[in-house]
Amino acid sequence: MRSQEQFIAIDGHRVWTRRVGTTTRPHRLPIVLLHGGPGVPSDYLEPLELLASDGREVIRYDQLGCGRSDHPDDPSFMRVDYFLAELAQVRDALDIDHVHLYGQSWGGMLALEAALSGASGIASLVLSNAPASMPLWAEETGRLRRELPESVQAVLDAHEQVGSTDSPAYQGAIMSFYQRHVCRLDPWPDCLLRSFSAMEADPRVYHAMCGPSEFHITGSLKAWDVTPRLGEIRQPTLVVGGRHDEATPRITEAVHRGIPGSEWVVMEGCSHLCHLEAPESYNALLNTFFSRVESAQA
Repeated sequence: MRSQEQFIAIDGHRVWTRRVGTTTRPHRLPIVLLHGGPGVPSDYLEPLELLASDGREVIRYDQLGCGRSDHPDDPSFMRVDYFLAELAQVRDALDIDHVHLYGQSWGGMLALEAALSGASGIASLVLSNAPASMPLWAEETGRLRRELPESVQAVLDAHEQVGSTDSPAYQGAIMSFYQRHVCRLDPWPDCLLRSFSAMEADPRVYHAMCGPSEFHITGSLKAWDVTPRLGEIRQPTLVVGGRHDEATPRITEAVHRGIPGSEWVVMEGCSHLCHLEAPESYNALLNTFFSRVESAQA
């Protein structure tokens, strides 16, 4: 499939983008992929480029501060409103007016913000493994953390209490959580390892907006909650989560119940990265949803 990579100039910085495929069938719309983190580059979404085989263009990009995009030594951009404006500028620069907007984890939060901002041309939303409330996220990941072996919890507690969360022992203990609730594959796919390696090389965005881990939320997103506004969303919406997801079924059900007419799917045997753990059924689910939306809007 055709692919093109380019850098876009946004506010004096370079943002990396990649386009795959072309629109080859009537009424097919491009899909814009929003990665998670914040600060985890889009490599781990690479397998979703296969969605282009159904006649749609797939676009992904690395948000500022991570991956191949610039890494400014300036914390002022590490805000929801910056990344919302960045999305609008990426769409404008690539001339993609009418799109399916796909968000995974933090990317789903950003997709919610885009829809609630009244951004034009959003034909549908896919909110994968994403919360509408970080307080609920913290409550649920805290519950999952308490199900870890006591020895692992003790390591986590000790390092969080003294602020040494960058220690190898703490990072090793985190992996016990990740292997249960982030990606249950063994070994992890190369695309995921690349994303994690890049984030670990420069974790500033993740630390500033989230915190030292998925369950120890200390960053600027700690109080983020758009649950009361979900009823404003009018786009067809697919909400997806895994049975073992850190974005637990309780979290994704809350998103589904808040958005009128949304669909909700919990994928058995999967955790936070359903698209890697069950790629064929996941892609089939998305293609069916996109086709249904396109047929209704044709």
